Amino acid sequence: MNASLLWIPVTILAAAAQTGRNATQRRLTETIGTVGATQVRFLYGFPFALLALMGMSLATNETPPAPNAAFLIYALMGALAQILATALMLSAMRERAFSVVTAYTKTEPVQVALFGLVLLGDPLTPAMALAIAVATGGVLLMSVKPGTSLTSYGFRPVLFGLASGAFFALAAIGFRGAILSLDGGSPLIRASTTLVWGLGLQTAVLLVWLGLFDRRALVASFAAWRPSLGAGFLGALASQFWFIGFALTTAANVRTLALVEVLMAQAVSHRFLAQATTRRELAGMVLILAGVALLLLSQR
Repeated sequence: MNASLLWIPVTILAAAAQTGRNATQRRLTETIGTVGATQVRFLYGFPFALLALMGMSLATNETPPAPNAAFLIYALMGALAQILATALMLSAMRERAFSVVTAYTKTEPVQVALFGLVLLGDPLTPAMALAIAVATGGVLLMSVKPGTSLTSYGFRPVLFGLASGAFFALAAIGFRGAILSLDGGSPLIRASTTLVWGLGLQTAVLLVWLGLFDRRALVASFAAWRPSLGAGFLGALASQFWFIGFALTTAANVRTLALVEVLMAQAVSHRFLAQATTRRELAGMVLILAGVALLLLSQR
């Protein structure tokens, strides 16, 4: 495969790992609360990120690049935005409107494209814009069930979902900006270095927050270390691939292709939860696949 297209398999692997992470983290929300479950992916993912950076450094014989001021600003922006995005997403899911929340959260590629254009100067061609619109439309179509609408559950899920998508978009732009601002090093070592800093900042922020305002959730997250360890590993694995993707291409490309995660989640529901696939969902899948195909064709 052409090296310029390596972001494609990397993104698909990231989406697969994130599908498993989301399922594990959603169950933890019921036992240790929203902020506790948010903290788990960072605290328990941080050691795995450190191991990955050490392994990457040994494999490539490269020293992790030193941070600079621009890197720290972008990394902090990405870290804080991702914390807020995750907390908003999990809070909205507790409103029992999972499909609607998913729809609004998955408007992220549109927002990523706009933020990337404004903040990083990432290119946005007409073909890419069309691909993003088609794929996002497919997610919206899949998420609206017969007899309901995107506002059927009130405006809290709408507000939380859109805000979550916006912060996820800012997180993607922040982390890509951090990767690009590092001096020297291959894309792999810059991605791994940024991941360690990002997870380290997130872990520190959430440990302080929980220690001050929600010690019960903090203690509960330590007590539930076994499922938390699994969520942390899958979260670090997904993030490792996301960051490599951000190092290789625009965040808009990565987050649009990442919509295949919706298809993976649908497959899991069909296989393990015996949920039938409706015509509306099939039509949405076709649109997602069409959008992804347009995106890939635009890269040629």
